[in-house]
Amino acid sequence: MAEHLASIFGTEKDRVNCPFYFKIGACRHGDRCSRLHNRPTISPTLLLSNMYQRPDMITPGVDAQGQPIESRKLQEHFEDFYEDIFEELNKFGEIESLNICDNLADHMIGNVYVQFREEDQAAAAMRALQGRFYSGRPIIVDFSPVTDFREATCRQYEENSCNRGGYCNFMHVKQIGRELRRKLFGRYRKSRRSRSRSRSGSPYHRREHRDHDRGSGRKSGDRHGKYDGDGGRRRHGSPRRARSPVRESSEERRARIEQWNREREEKQP
Repeated sequence: MAEHLASIFGTEKDRVNCPFYFKIGACRHGDRCSRLHNRPTISPTLLLSNMYQRPDMITPGVDAQGQPIESRKLQEHFEDFYEDIFEELNKFGEIESLNICDNLADHMIGNVYVQFREEDQAAAAMRALQGRFYSGRPIIVDFSPVTDFREATCRQYEENSCNRGGYCNFMHVKQIGRELRRKLFGRYRKSRRSRSRSRSGSPYHRREHRDHDRGSGRKSGDRHGKYDGDGGRRRHGSPRRARSPVRESSEERRARIEQWNREREEKQP
């Protein structure tokens, strides 16, 4: 029986746990859903709900004043936001992926998913963002169960063939240009190559490299001054956090949550 429950966990056959919340971290029924939303207490992924406000939210391709918007302008607006949020989140650690939904349904529109390399980096970002505002709107941030975006994204959208449009229940991830992606994520590749060279060099060069890094500092995000509040400032001289444990696979997460469900049922009178 336990093997059967584990095999159907997170699928449509699972009548206990919500498959959409498990796969995409959001459900159109919200708290009224008849199935359980097992909210993680720690995760490398954060969800910033409804954060991106596209200029044509009311009518696609038309601004709030009823004037048509060129696709080029829409893309520029999106990439400005993407770079802004990337630079702010990058203060807390290495970003493995930053995905922003192009969906139109209320529970997914403007959702921002950021996956850090380490869980403690995501926890630090969450603490810093709570209670802050962006463009005058409060930032709503939670840990997300999504760790494999291949399961969460709509394959038809990637092939320009999704017939559900913006109201699809799977992620329509809006893409940035190749140049911006190289600019933002390329820094990590350069950093890894630099660390690799410093390890293989002489002790003198390794010490010089560390001294240079210590004095260089990191550039701040918020290019447009849209963040309000004091969150996100890193304290200098704080001890280095230990690396988080190896990330669980989907099968391991299913087994763990199934165990939680059994323990919850045993505790009920």
